Amino acid sequence: MGFISEFKEFAMKGNVMDMAVGVIIGGAFGKIISSLVEDILMPIISLCTGNVSFVDLFCTLDGSKYNTLAAAKEAGAAVFAYGQFIQNIFDFIIIAFCIFLMIKAMNKLNRKKEVPEEPAAPAGPTQEELLAEIRDLLKQK
Repeated sequence: MGFISEFKEFAMKGNVMDMAVGVIIGGAFGKIISSLVEDILMPIISLCTGNVSFVDLFCTLDGSKYNTLAAAKEAGAAVFAYGQFIQNIFDFIIIAFCIFLMIKAMNKLNRKKEVPEEPAAPAGPTQEELLAEIRDLLKQK
């Protein structure tokens, strides 16, 4: 079997195709969540914290003062950009929460699909036991 045919067999397996679709959808989902955090949630949080933009939170390692992170980077200063780290933590928490909700919903749907088996009807008396009961009842009369 040649290299090309082996690769084709590997690439066409269901798991690889499912994974590829998952990666593509995951990338798009990540962009949506990043936009939710950056464009909707962070401005609200910034407003609540006195118009502090987390992305612009930084300190220079040499002690120089700059108005923005972009200005510090443009000047070539070594910066400790902890605001971007805070932003990424918010992104992660929200993505993890959304994935948790999706998995929880999928598990709930899967539980509904699984129809529990009805318990087996209790086994009645065997034919011999019934005949023995009839015999005993007839003896009593």
